[in-house]
Formats: sequence, structure tokens, C-alpha cells
Amino acid sequence: MSVPTKHPFPFDPTYGMRLEDLLSVEPPAGPPGFDDFWRERYRRAVAVDPKPSLRESDARHPDWQVFDIVYESTGSFPIGGWLLLPRNGPVQRGLVVGHGYGGRDQPEFDLPVKETAVLFPCSRGLSRSARPPIPPDASGHVLYDIDKPESYVIGGCVEDLWVAVSVLVALYPGLAGRIGYSGISFGGGIGALAIPFDDRIDRGHLVVPTFGHRPLWLALPTVGSAQSVQAYQQTHGEVLEVLRFFDAASAASRIRVPMLMAVALFDPAVAPPCQFAVLNALPKSKSNEIFILDAGHFDYPGSAEQGAALRDRVGWFFGRNEPRIIGEG
Repeated sequence: MSVPTKHPFPFDPTYGMRLEDLLSVEPPAGPPGFDDFWRERYRRAVAVDPKPSLRESDARHPDWQVFDIVYESTGSFPIGGWLLLPRNGPVQRGLVVGHGYGGRDQPEFDLPVKETAVLFPCSRGLSRSARPPIPPDASGHVLYDIDKPESYVIGGCVEDLWVAVSVLVALYPGLAGRIGYSGISFGGGIGALAIPFDDRIDRGHLVVPTFGHRPLWLALPTVGSAQSVQAYQQTHGEVLEVLRFFDAASAASRIRVPMLMAVALFDPAVAPPCQFAVLNALPKSKSNEIFILDAGHFDYPGSAEQGAALRDRVGWFFGRNEPRIIGEG
């Protein structure tokens, strides 16, 4: 491992912590009512008829049929994205792929999966799902209705993920219980919040997930979405009480399916202690995989090689066959 030593930031993106320190970060417990809060939201989300609408996309790829897709999420919110179907072979699995806070302008064609229907939804308010009055930029989006737990936009984005799973099940009814999730940064945090409450998801892959350990997330210097929430906190000191319900690390302690976690030792946008809080919250299991990155949200020597190695692990992870529910030990 070779953590970057030169960078343009006015703070240390390692936060003075080595791997052993990061592996000792304790995740916070959720607030009273945490599970009921999310179970009720899940119940409402799976009751939604997503009414997916597909049309052939202008994008072309030799291995994938590409469709533009729109579906209806909670609150009748229209979600846009893409659906990839294999040109050769049957659909045996499903995969929902989240995105970072930069949004998404196209699907990823190089995912190392086969015989898989891959759905790339854009979270509400962002990219193909942009819609006023939700701000389309990260600094504004993360603040939208932050003072209202029931309508905070992050909760709606979690619901969009659950409804994305419903879309795959509606298109391919046999996929329930054989659907994975993959998300990076913003999408990683959303995934950690969603996965424990949806038993149709059988495994998850999170890369440098945000929204973990909210007390640290609000305290550590950053160039990421937490920066605007930290500014908001200066005049709204009670914001942590809301954000405790949206803590990816608290949610991760409830995950009971195999996980492939990629976390970074250096990251100016998502502080590594917050990432590792999500990792450390997972129940101990031989079914979980950990991949340590030298850095996240930063170009560094060796990033291409680490990215290729991680891609290989992703292909293995979503291709392996094992029981969905994992045990301790």
C-alpha cells in the first residue's frame, strides 16, 4: 500500500489514521425507532407499482442491449436511468448500480457480470431524475428537507433503490432473491441504508461509502457533501438528531448478506474513519470481502492497477453461488 503524500488539500485526508486505527473505529448505534423508521418506509416502497417504461436507447454496445427506462418511485416521483440486458445468454441475475454525488450520464458497459439484467437508476433530484425543487448539485441536494426526517431527500433516494429492485422483479419475476446492489460514495451510503431491509437483495458491493458515523461525518474537514451540512450545522445544531436516522454505519450492522467492501486509507471527500465505520459495523462473516484502496476520490499512482484488481473481485463476487443469508463467524 502506498498512501498519497502530496495533495492540494488544507487538511490531511488520512486524518492521521493508519489501517489498524481505522479498523478500530466503532460504529454508532442507531437512535430509538431506527428499525421501525426504515421498515415502514420499505413497506410503503414495495407497495408501489413502478410501471416501468422502456425504449431502445441511442447508446449501442456489442455485448448489451441498452434501454432508456423510466419508473415511478414513492410519492409518484419519476426516476430515469438505463437498463442493460445481455445480448447473448439468459437473464439469471439482477443488479442495481448506484452512482456517486456527481450523478450519472451513461451506464457502465464494463461491469464484469454475465447473464445479468443491470439497472442504472438516477437517484431522485439528480441527472435523469432531476426535478425542481430538489437542487441538482451535491451541496444543495444533501440539504433538501434535511430538517424533516420523513421527507429528507436521502430517505427518498433509499426508496428509489428499493423500487429499482421492484422494477427488476416486475420485468423478471424469478429474480427476487437473486438481485445484487453496487454503489460508490453517495451510492455506497444509500446502499448501506437500503440493503438490510430488503430481503430481495442477496449481496452488496459498496465502494468508499459515505453517510457513515454521522458524528464524525459532521466533524471532520472534507471537500465532499458533508461540507455543506457542516456549514448548515453552524446555525442548526440539532441536525445530528435527524442524521442519526440516516447513518450508513448504524444500518450496516443490520446487514445479513455477503458484502464486498472497498474502503480507502486516504480520501478528501469521504473521510476514511466514516467509511471504515460502515465496514466495521458488518457482522463478522467469512462471506464478506474487504478490499483496501490507497485512496478514494483522488488520482494516485497505482490507481489503475488497484481498480483492475477490484474489478476482478467484483466479477468473482457477483458470479459466485452461495446461500443468501450468512451466519456469524
